Amino acid sequence: MEDNRASWANVALTAIPAAVWGSTYAVTQQWLPPGRPLFAATVRALPVGLLMLLWVRRLPRGDWWWRSLVLGSLNIGLFYALLFLAAYRLPSGLGATLVATAPMVTMGVTWLLMGRRPARVAAAAGLTGLLGVALLVLQNGLDKPLDPLGLGAGLVAVVLSSVGFVLTRKWSPTEHVVTMTSWQLVAGGLVLLPIGLVVEGAPPALDLPAVGALVYLGLIGSGVAYVLWFRGLAVLGPTSASIIGLVNPVVGVLLGVVLLGEHFGPVHLVAMVLVVGSVVVAQEPVRARLTRGAGRPRRRPAPLPSGAGAGKAVAWPPTPTTPSTSSSSGSGREVSTSPALSPSAACASSASTAASWAVSAPTGAASPRR
Repeated sequence: MEDNRASWANVALTAIPAAVWGSTYAVTQQWLPPGRPLFAATVRALPVGLLMLLWVRRLPRGDWWWRSLVLGSLNIGLFYALLFLAAYRLPSGLGATLVATAPMVTMGVTWLLMGRRPARVAAAAGLTGLLGVALLVLQNGLDKPLDPLGLGAGLVAVVLSSVGFVLTRKWSPTEHVVTMTSWQLVAGGLVLLPIGLVVEGAPPALDLPAVGALVYLGLIGSGVAYVLWFRGLAVLGPTSASIIGLVNPVVGVLLGVVLLGEHFGPVHLVAMVLVVGSVVVAQEPVRARLTRGAGRPRRRPAPLPSGAGAGKAVAWPPTPTTPSTSSSSGSGREVSTSPALSPSAACASSASTAASWAVSAPTGAASPRR
């Protein structure tokens, strides 16, 4: 029971950045200066990244100089530039729903880069979420003519960020998640800065609502959100985290209705039920129950060792679908045997595994514990 509560707490924390990012499209169209995606992306990433770097006072070492540049470009710089381009050129609902392709793309990238085939339940949940988002697109995304450039920018942003998320997990950073986030935000912002100055010129004049929107997108949408998101990648793995990201289009559609007057009807409600349902089914506690309910044989518990006293914890053999715990027969204290950030704990399981394991939050410098 306690393990399930911890798992759902991790899911809830990882859903927060997805919900915040769902507001990007409506906030951009409502309050930011029009036609300045590179400026908006740079201001969203660089200032908060520098503030975080001043706070942690720790620079990359060794390979993490170039790795931070790669991850910062994929997860922040190029992703933000393409995201804002899509946000300026697409309706809020359609812009947000492009992230629905992320789970399937992430599963494919995880398979290619880490050799982890997606679990059947996770793949089915991703397809269900994609179906729900497709309904949202048909109902909410076609009230304006589709912009090919905006649509292409959104799809490329999803692919780049999926690669970045999988590489983040693959490289298993040992630094504190706040430190890693600051490196990526600064690297991404520095990549964007010269491009924005050349393409868009000097920064535009900003009114008070625009300043407030940029502060919100920077501090909350970048600083807080990415710390929680990278934490979620470490704890849940890229596939489960990307499916949680489907909360993004739900929030984007709802804010488009509230702030921009976009249409909402019964089909939207059905679509959102499908999306939220897919998010729930993709998580480890539900996947494990579904796998057991499908008739997969369970291992019988090992007999109590002779001499094991009543009330004393004993080691049980791990099952294929749940992380194991062990303790000595002379102590009531349980110790997790799931390795922190182990590749075997990636969200996509091998073909012979019933479901992917949900890893416990890594201890030590790798997490503040997103």
